[in-house]
Amino acid sequence: MKVLITVKAYPAISSTYGETVCTAGINEEGKWIRIYPIPFRYMDYENQYKKYHWVELDLIRNTKDFRPETHRSQHLESITTVGEIPSDGDAWTERRKAILEKVRVYTNLDELIAEAKNKDVCTSLAVFKPTRIKDFIYRRVSDTWDTTKLQTFTSMQQQGNLFDGKDENDIEQFEVVDKLPYKFSFVFEDDSGRESTLMIEDWETGMLYWKCLKRHEGNEALACADVRKKYYDNFALTKDYYFFLGTTKANHYRAPNPFVIIGDFRPKFITQEQMQF
Repeated sequence: MKVLITVKAYPAISSTYGETVCTAGINEEGKWIRIYPIPFRYMDYENQYKKYHWVELDLIRNTKDFRPETHRSQHLESITTVGEIPSDGDAWTERRKAILEKVRVYTNLDELIAEAKNKDVCTSLAVFKPTRIKDFIYRRVSDTWDTTKLQTFTSMQQQGNLFDGKDENDIEQFEVVDKLPYKFSFVFEDDSGRESTLMIEDWETGMLYWKCLKRHEGNEALACADVRKKYYDNFALTKDYYFFLGTTKANHYRAPNPFVIIGDFRPKFITQEQMQF
């Protein structure tokens, strides 16, 4: 299957799969595809795709996950990048065609949640356009991974279960990704005026925090302030901003709102001149 990658979430630790990255995208028919598990950082560098890359891979439904969009790769080594949609530095015209013109864009959160809870539909991935973004907030959380999951990961690593075909030196040198010590969230309203606060789990958000922390020589307050400035002042207030939303398997039917923000889509607004073309 050929999939346009639109989402790469921050790495997480799984008791079953070790360190994984939830990846999602849209296929050529305009259907959402979640690819899980993907041990992204274990993959050879040439196979490590980026957002807005077209990739080809052998996919089958992941029957361990009831969400219909979830698939798994039969052969990780066969994942190949076959093209990309570059940014045009402006309104992202080609990316808009490949995404916003292919899938439904939701504006009402209650409607989307109802579709998620409906077992005949079970929507778990979506593009969402907030009517108003009110704030970008953050709060301190634990900076260590769950002990049980980490112990399981270490055991799997020692047994070589995570590194089929990898050199022993690569196995020994691999270190689990640092856990983000902050939870970053958007506060927004939908088209009914409903206010919600949703966490963003995008890989880029986490990497931005670590970059800012390094620049500020370990000052967490300054690092978080920079992340907020980027996402709220530079993105939310100036861009034609959309969320990529996804549910978590554990909370899909249990939580009142099972969605989190797993990525964003942030082109500039289309100008009058561009509309004429």
